Amino acid sequence: MSTDPTDTQDAVDQDRSARRPARGGVQSVERTFDLLSFIASSGGQTTLSELAAAVNLPMPTIHRLLKTLLGLGIVRQLPDRGYALGPGLIRLGDLASRQLGAVARPHLRTLVEELGESANVATLDGDMVVYVDQVPSPHQMRMFTEVGRRAHTHDTGVGKAILATLDPEQARRIVTTAGMPGHTEHSITTLEDLERELDAIRRQGYSVDEQEQELGVRCFAVAVPEAPTPLAISVSGPTSRVDKAFADRAVPLLRRVAQEISEELRIS
Repeated sequence: MSTDPTDTQDAVDQDRSARRPARGGVQSVERTFDLLSFIASSGGQTTLSELAAAVNLPMPTIHRLLKTLLGLGIVRQLPDRGYALGPGLIRLGDLASRQLGAVARPHLRTLVEELGESANVATLDGDMVVYVDQVPSPHQMRMFTEVGRRAHTHDTGVGKAILATLDPEQARRIVTTAGMPGHTEHSITTLEDLERELDAIRRQGYSVDEQEQELGVRCFAVAVPEAPTPLAISVSGPTSRVDKAFADRAVPLLRRVAQEISEELRIS
């Protein structure tokens, strides 16, 4: 009587899995999200060897999961045989972004009503941040950010706030993959300077875009704690209005609103 090699490998995988602590969910789904999460944290693409080392799964299991994801268009294979996030995620990501924006929008309105400056919410998208929603300031001279715009993490308030919540190695990988262009003379352009900045953000609990994206514009940002995906909110405006006195009012309010968004996301 012959034995199917696939059955044998499945038995081996199950035996190995039995020795791992269970997370209380469907194991194949958890494994699939482990793969996707690592690809995303690697800037949207990775090699098979890096993937295998990171997720701690048997290679036949990884191959089977990737084959399924390739068929669904959730993952695509690169010419160098590496793997990247695929177009099948675009619709899901767009819907998820809209949902995040819908949850955050009333809270952004609160920021604008109390502070008078434009308020934004952004999330991490591979090695960049993407702006999910904005409520503009009522002032004639105001900051406008197009929803869906992607920006670097190293010189945006929301980007630095998010980086400060990540594992330092993951933050370095994101910034190294995206690069650190100097958009203005105030932009941070070295990893050493950025890591010092991130240490300061962790201590103080908020980040500042000090004219790093655009001259004459200052932004204060706070990460949303325990969000299902890295998320940050910010208020921005001209430096003539967004000053030290503004920060004294804005930072406590940003922290309160970030906590409220966090609680609402956990409920929903």
